[in-house]
Amino acid sequence: MTGRSDYDKSPYVAADSADACSVGWGDILARLCGAIPPGRFVLCVECYPGAFVSEIAAAIGDWLRPAVRIRTDECFKPACEIERMLAPYLTDDRVFGKTNDIEICDFFDPVKVKDARRTLAAAGVGLIVVIGTGATLVAETWDCLAYANMARWEIQQRQRRHEIGNLGSTTEHESAAAMYKRGFLVDWRAADRLKRELYERIDFLLDTNDARTPKMISGAAFRRGLDTAVRRPFRVVPFFDPGPWGGQWMRRNFGLPDGPSNYAWGFDCVPEENSLLLGFGGTRIETPAMDLVLWCPRELLGEYVYGRFGVEFPIRFDFLDSMEGGNLSLQVHPLAPFIRRHFGMAYTQDESYYLMECGDDARVFLGLREGVDAGAFAADLQLAQSGGRPFPAELYVNVWPAHKHDHFLIPAGTVHCSGRNCVVLEISATPYIFTFKLWDWGRLGLDGEPRPIHLSHGLENIQWDRTTRWVEHELINRVEPISAQECWREERTGLHESQFIETRRHWFTGPVLHDTHDTVNVLNLVEGKCAVVESPLGAFDPLVVHYAETFIVPAAVGPYVVRPGQNCRGSYATVKAYVRK
Repeated sequence: MTGRSDYDKSPYVAADSADACSVGWGDILARLCGAIPPGRFVLCVECYPGAFVSEIAAAIGDWLRPAVRIRTDECFKPACEIERMLAPYLTDDRVFGKTNDIEICDFFDPVKVKDARRTLAAAGVGLIVVIGTGATLVAETWDCLAYANMARWEIQQRQRRHEIGNLGSTTEHESAAAMYKRGFLVDWRAADRLKRELYERIDFLLDTNDARTPKMISGAAFRRGLDTAVRRPFRVVPFFDPGPWGGQWMRRNFGLPDGPSNYAWGFDCVPEENSLLLGFGGTRIETPAMDLVLWCPRELLGEYVYGRFGVEFPIRFDFLDSMEGGNLSLQVHPLAPFIRRHFGMAYTQDESYYLMECGDDARVFLGLREGVDAGAFAADLQLAQSGGRPFPAELYVNVWPAHKHDHFLIPAGTVHCSGRNCVVLEISATPYIFTFKLWDWGRLGLDGEPRPIHLSHGLENIQWDRTTRWVEHELINRVEPISAQECWREERTGLHESQFIETRRHWFTGPVLHDTHDTVNVLNLVEGKCAVVESPLGAFDPLVVHYAETFIVPAAVGPYVVRPGQNCRGSYATVKAYVRK
């Protein structure tokens, strides 16, 4: 692929043009006011952690002038008590923690909640507003529920700017990494558990991602939008982040802003953190893609995947751009028993590198060289980490030349990293960020601090028998022809037998018929300018995808066709991933 692509950074699902979107606080509060009859009326504004509660409360106060207003953060336990409650799960590690069953109700002080409910019960005629995270738990009953939604990527940006802290804590002074860890392991999961109970009861959905221009739709329109998305192929909203090894390819080819020094990561399908845009006429409502997983998991994931993983999306597609950059950190992912024992996760981060683009000297570090002495390997890593001579990676680790369309399989326990001058489509499982860095080439992070190294964890998980001959046979370009017709051929490209994700590549010059077989499919157009995804039965509007765009095909879709775009010539290819049954 040469030159800039037509990569769409703001894809959306056309949801419902009939429902009017209210834009700006004036329109929103006028609409809410019209829904409030005379007499006693309880308006509950449930807020996802990260929403600017003070700004929302101020707008409501200025426009609606409630007789009684209760903020849930006034009912929380003291911050020090919350931190003690969470300490066993967050641990003192900079990166890792443990899964847990913390609920939003666990943040509340029972005495303060009792007092708030007493105030609610004593309130007479007039508007009563309960606002904040856990508002529905404090109010218990209400006449109208507005849900202030937040995308996780926007939450992270607010944390990086130190505009917000974590739920119930004065953590604005914490590092962005610490706030992200707390949000991922506790705040967001607890809020999602509560949100899942509320979907059918939401009267209005507030999109508060842009604090200057909030938007609102009815709860019914929101649910219809999710129901529309889950019955057709769609894309989530990608986001991009710099890193110490990042490159320039995505900036040039995806039209990314000039601000950061590089772009290392491009997250094109991580529904736990990506957004979903729903189009209502000319207005876009941004909602976490996780809403789709939580609201209709069976239709999205399929019965088998839902039964195995619950309300989690188990497949991740992202880009690693080191073009004109550096090597990624040398690393290893935990084995399944280790991640279960130490972190409470049900599955681990098996993955693979699919090479989208390569420079002349592109290479991938994968597996150990024959005859590596584990003791010497560990000693040299320890020496390098303590400030001694740099770790001689190529003395211990295989370095393989990399070419466009190569596929390197990386089951957990395999030492690996991408080298410089690669654009990798990383296809992996999604259990948080369980990467044990072994060596980071003696460099600092973008914050000027050393990046976390987890030698003890890493050394405990390395599979020492994954050496040169085994790696070459088992993990590199294990391409197996499956079937072919006049205008297409299908190949199995991995992943390894120990991994639960299957990947298939289709080369095509004409239409290819696919079927979800009741399991979610994730695809990327890895060759060709643009393609069209359509229903052979006319069940959904066609979706146009461009080079390097990832798209999701929900299990409920069933049969679908991928074909070259109009007036597009040449060879085309998709890589498809799904969970093996």
